[in-house]
Amino acid sequence: MNQQELTTHNSQLTTKRIAILGAGESGVGAAYLAQKQGYDVFVSDFGAIADKYKKQLEDWNISFEEKQHTEDLILNAVEVIKSPGIPDKAPIIKKLKEKGIPVISEIEFAGRYCSAKIIGITGSNGKTTTSSLTYHILKNGGLNVGLAGNIGKSFAYQVATESFDLYVLELSSFMLDDMFKFKVDIAVLLNITPDHLDRYDYKLENYAASKFRVTQNQTAADYFIYCADDPETIKGMANRKFDAQLLPFSIEKKIEPGAYLDNDNIVINTNQEHFTMSIQELALQGKHNIYNSMASGIVARVLELREGTIKESMGNFKAIEHRLEFVANISGIRFINDSKATNVNSTWYALESMSSDVVLILGGVDKGNDYGMLKDLVKQKVRSIVCLGKDNKRIHDAFEDDVHVIVNTFSAQEAAQVAFHLAEKGDTVLLSPACASFDLFKNYEDRGNQFKAAVREL
Repeated sequence: MNQQELTTHNSQLTTKRIAILGAGESGVGAAYLAQKQGYDVFVSDFGAIADKYKKQLEDWNISFEEKQHTEDLILNAVEVIKSPGIPDKAPIIKKLKEKGIPVISEIEFAGRYCSAKIIGITGSNGKTTTSSLTYHILKNGGLNVGLAGNIGKSFAYQVATESFDLYVLELSSFMLDDMFKFKVDIAVLLNITPDHLDRYDYKLENYAASKFRVTQNQTAADYFIYCADDPETIKGMANRKFDAQLLPFSIEKKIEPGAYLDNDNIVINTNQEHFTMSIQELALQGKHNIYNSMASGIVARVLELREGTIKESMGNFKAIEHRLEFVANISGIRFINDSKATNVNSTWYALESMSSDVVLILGGVDKGNDYGMLKDLVKQKVRSIVCLGKDNKRIHDAFEDDVHVIVNTFSAQEAAQVAFHLAEKGDTVLLSPACASFDLFKNYEDRGNQFKAAVREL
């Protein structure tokens, strides 16, 4: 190959070169799809790559690096797909933006090669439960449906290997930030409460703007399902225009079309006959789960699923792991694993759904939490607090006047044992930390699994 041919060859490669930052589920799935679409793919992770993902990249002959970002191999890409966990202020992202190289999400990239109908579900709390419940209802209804996004196998990998007619995508604000042309056919926004504000200049309105991106590019043929009782959602809607058909849900007022609570019955009306179901029949109990069930039910009715299928699915759904997951009943004391509650609002929902006295296990990496919103529920329901974390001062300061006992523990085993001794027959021991887990655990799953193991040893 002479010099001119080599230059031509290299320029052709460069025009098709794509760099992927982050080699987790999302990045590795995107790499596989990109390779399948004929791109020259390079994967770079600033941290260590997990063995299972390294093996996949090696099996697919995709070049990668770990524990560094080699700029020469990244800044020559025509486009970069980045992991949702990498903030815009990361040096490599700043350099890419200075050079005008587009930086997109795995969802944005995969969407180009997907003709399926998309249900996109976001919100500060409840999105994993609502996505899982929606998927459960649609699958039971006989639809050819995939589940992806912030849950399960990556969307890009499924687009490369499956042929679903529709997808339920759980979308985090970080994913939405790097989505531009992607369109959701049925958008669901559950709620907006302060979370991840360190990524949004500590401004709630910036975080809210990110959540509303779920409705971008929607047309009059699409649907936007939202909570009419959520003040930040309503505030955010006031100065935005929506082309999609609006379907709100509420437990405070009658709404049509949409969903509302009539006595103890969920009523859903989407311009068809009314769907009605008693909240006592729902597999998921608690006020927050009425909202989640309403959102899922509206999606199912928009897709014209049979009433019987929806009722049956909402009644037999199994709660997801680490989200208000029943672990055991020992000597009349219930143990609940809600390790996925990594912010104060999630813990508020968990406490709100409790019908007994509670020994609450709190703590971990505090993201600047305001515990004030928990005070009333703690006074009403919490017998004692067990702290599980390296630094528990802010929890002591927040609740020392509200409960008789606050104890520090430094392992899941110690927390479970102390909570068991503090609880009385008929109580619930609730692990709902309101904090990230990285001080003592790998992640919230590790925290939840260690807790469950400790409970079973009691």
